[in-house]
Amino acid sequence: MAYVAVKGGREAIASAADYLHYFQTQGDSDPLAVDQIQDQLYLAVDRVMGEGSLYAPDLAALSLKQSAGDTLEAAFMVRAYRTTQPRIDYSLPADTSRMRVIRRISAAFKDIPGGQILGPTSDYTLRLLDFALLGESSADRKRVMAQIIDRLPVSDPVPDALPKVIDILRRENLLVEHISPAAGRSQPDDVTRQSITLPASRSAALQTMAMGETGGLLALAYSNMRGYGNVHPTVGELRVGYMPIEIENRWSGKTETIGHVKVTEAEVISSLESDDQGPKFTLGYGLCFGHNETKAISMAVLDRAMQSSEPTSASEDQEFVLLHTDGVESMGFCNHFKLPHYVTFQSALDRLRKSQEKHER
Repeated sequence: MAYVAVKGGREAIASAADYLHYFQTQGDSDPLAVDQIQDQLYLAVDRVMGEGSLYAPDLAALSLKQSAGDTLEAAFMVRAYRTTQPRIDYSLPADTSRMRVIRRISAAFKDIPGGQILGPTSDYTLRLLDFALLGESSADRKRVMAQIIDRLPVSDPVPDALPKVIDILRRENLLVEHISPAAGRSQPDDVTRQSITLPASRSAALQTMAMGETGGLLALAYSNMRGYGNVHPTVGELRVGYMPIEIENRWSGKTETIGHVKVTEAEVISSLESDDQGPKFTLGYGLCFGHNETKAISMAVLDRAMQSSEPTSASEDQEFVLLHTDGVESMGFCNHFKLPHYVTFQSALDRLRKSQEKHER
């Protein structure tokens, strides 16, 4: 019986894989190239890199193609690949004020040092379908690109480094610098090497959320903003740009830049609190791979919420937030219910039948 089931299962699984491949290759359209996904669906690629915890745009684009656009499945593939790679070195702590900015705004101050830089965003446009894209050709793309370049104004280039808006509040001593219960450790935690323990250090919490699923983080942050918590954030500064990654050369001892990664950083100002020096603002922080503003802001809101001394809602509870927002883990647990549970269900079915017999007697 068992042998027949295993043999039959193998044939069915192979057929299912073929059927999936058929669905991915059906139709008369040209195959979707990985570089097309990387260039034109870059926000989806950025999301997969963040949730997969690996900065590799080409591999994230490949995983999106292989998973037929399922971002959770794509992040799973990227994270699985990451575990096969050796850990060569650790980068040095990065100063995000040195970020080469492509977008930088503040909702707290109108005039900020260096100015507001709107950058690439759909925030200020109507969410209307562009039916011209249905028949878009390479010639159309080149023509649109030429028109955009012709309309570019002549202006000074964006500086290589811009001051942080939040430093305005720090200089006036208007900001509480919160420290997590598990602070004081000499090195930041690495949740990819050691399982997270509670209470988690702030570094471990931020790492976990940086790998978290965007929708899960947004749902919990939104619940807090709606009243199941007390964080009503004001975006002090939101940055998108390319941050230099530096390492210390083992042979020369010099600091060397090995590349740049695109990141999104959010610092949100929240409710007033009092310390020994009087009432001050509080701060939440978020940073993730790629261009993903919703995730960075949600991270910052939850970072601030989890600093509550007496949690009263799910979004303020470290365990609830950090253990329920990992998309890969939660997807795996949800989907494992599709696997055979014959033995456990038959046991429950037998108990139910016996209980009904007793009830009838």
